[in-house]
Amino acid sequence: MRVLMTTTPVPTHLTPMVPLAWALRAAGHEVLVVGQPDVEATVVAAGLSLARVGHPYHVDDLLLPYLPPGKRPLQSLGRPGPAGLADGAKTFLGHARYMVPRYLEVARQWRPDLVVGEQLEFASLVVGGALGIPVVRHRWGVDPLTALLRGAAGFFLDGLSRRHGLTSLPEPDLILDPCPPELQHASAAPGAPIRFVPFNGGGVRPEWALDRRTGRRVCVTLGGQTLKLNGMPLLRSVVDAFDGLADTEAVVTVDPAHRAELGPVPRNVRLVDPTPLSLFLNDCDAIVHHGGCGTAMTATATGLPQLVLPQIMDQFAVADGLVAAGAGLAVDSAEEQDDPSRVRAALEQLLDGAGFRLSATELGESVARMPAPAAVVGDLEALIASRSPELGGPEQTTADERHRRIFV
Repeated sequence: MRVLMTTTPVPTHLTPMVPLAWALRAAGHEVLVVGQPDVEATVVAAGLSLARVGHPYHVDDLLLPYLPPGKRPLQSLGRPGPAGLADGAKTFLGHARYMVPRYLEVARQWRPDLVVGEQLEFASLVVGGALGIPVVRHRWGVDPLTALLRGAAGFFLDGLSRRHGLTSLPEPDLILDPCPPELQHASAAPGAPIRFVPFNGGGVRPEWALDRRTGRRVCVTLGGQTLKLNGMPLLRSVVDAFDGLADTEAVVTVDPAHRAELGPVPRNVRLVDPTPLSLFLNDCDAIVHHGGCGTAMTATATGLPQLVLPQIMDQFAVADGLVAAGAGLAVDSAEEQDDPSRVRAALEQLLDGAGFRLSATELGESVARMPAPAAVVGDLEALIASRSPELGGPEQTTADERHRRIFV
């Protein structure tokens, strides 16, 4: 079968789907990612094929031009409530309106049997509905957004849906959920489990990964977007929190472009270039991060206690979920995050508390019990078969007839 994967123009929205794409390819199926130039490097690094459409989106421009000089989003906007989350995510409803014609053009040429879209890619629902083929939604991890957006999506995309022969915005035929149930947001609709397999890009295991200088090693990674959105003072606060922390080394991922702005660091802080977490996270005792789903789910699958410093959108729900599961702590106000003593206190509590390690291990085991992407491929094959006329599915035209009707 042919599977078309759709994504918003944010590389980290695509990466949770990469292991499923690999599994589909390994099973002999064709996979084509369709998206804007923003995701091209990620698609190529994953060894997948891309149909590039549209122009660069530059997602950081949604916030950066509107921030006061030197202020990051949390300092300017505070923690978002449900209305703020919905307003922020609605950007991608407008994006769907723009992308549907471009995605359909690719699909009508390539003729997929299935569409798989990430959780904010609502264009996939219209594309699949217009083509008469099943649509699968693939979550990133903790999902507080989809339920908030569903009503607005139906309203914003109603006219677009009707212009493509639909009575309304379709629901996905299947939701794939890589988040362990203990961590998932209460508002998220039930989904079929799929094991989270980390993909942070490829690379060579660095020599420093084997050069452990202390009894405890902590990974610090705030993500590229956080640093671009005036997050360097935050990183400075985190680095200072490690100063003099006994028998503990911090491995801090930071792009060389930001090194001069960071300035001198304590002796127990090792600055490294952005490195795939899967290359060294197993050698760490904890992680400090911004609450991005990819980072949080990678650490969860690894069984690491997590200290989360959320900045925008769903990162707060990620932090809340880890705290509720007993696998982490959160410092979620700008004032506390900017106080190295407060960050240090949370870090010491995390490292010294055996309960965090136990709960994090249990979460990791929960992830490991979920079906691997290779096992889920069979479910997708069955979904396609259930829609075929020879098996009594609801689609009563042959594939060639459907293609002639839809694509001509």
